[in-house]
Amino acid sequence: MAEGLLIIRAFIGLLLFAHGTQKLFGWYGGHGLEGTGGFFASLGHRPGKAMAALAGMSEAGGGLLLTLGLLTPLAVAMIVGVMTVAAISVHGKNGLWATNGGYELPLTNAVVAVGIGFTGAGSWSVDNAVGLHLSGWAWGLLALVVGLIGASIQLARVNKAMAAVEDTYPAETDLAADPATADQS
Repeated sequence: MAEGLLIIRAFIGLLLFAHGTQKLFGWYGGHGLEGTGGFFASLGHRPGKAMAALAGMSEAGGGLLLTLGLLTPLAVAMIVGVMTVAAISVHGKNGLWATNGGYELPLTNAVVAVGIGFTGAGSWSVDNAVGLHLSGWAWGLLALVVGLIGASIQLARVNKAMAAVEDTYPAETDLAADPATADQS
């Protein structure tokens, strides 16, 4: 079992680490903080550059902690938080399937992380090596709840930002129905 947990932790953790460094440093074909920050701002994650840095640090940091099996519940909370926000704000409108740009991949990453949150990192982990017993229902549930609270806070910020934009720049009215622009012939 320890080998299986190590393989899962390393695979998911290193992919998330790399994905985070795309945001932070532009590595692996990423856009760095400038490009990712602009994209984030367009989605309502403002200030864009700071939110891109937070997402990148959550992915890279959570991924690295998960890979090492170090402070595993913290890693899980970071991954659940950032993947939930990505699933909803970036991919949600596209449905489930990744082939349509959907939330399948961030959902999978979050669920795998939660599973590890409940089982613990296993005997081949830093947690185990230093005597931290961070597995079971309490740790798994705590990691899940903390991650979802973090995601909820960020999504509430986005909704507030988007509402402010809508108030400032309301949707255009139907000009044909506007009496001021009606054909006066």
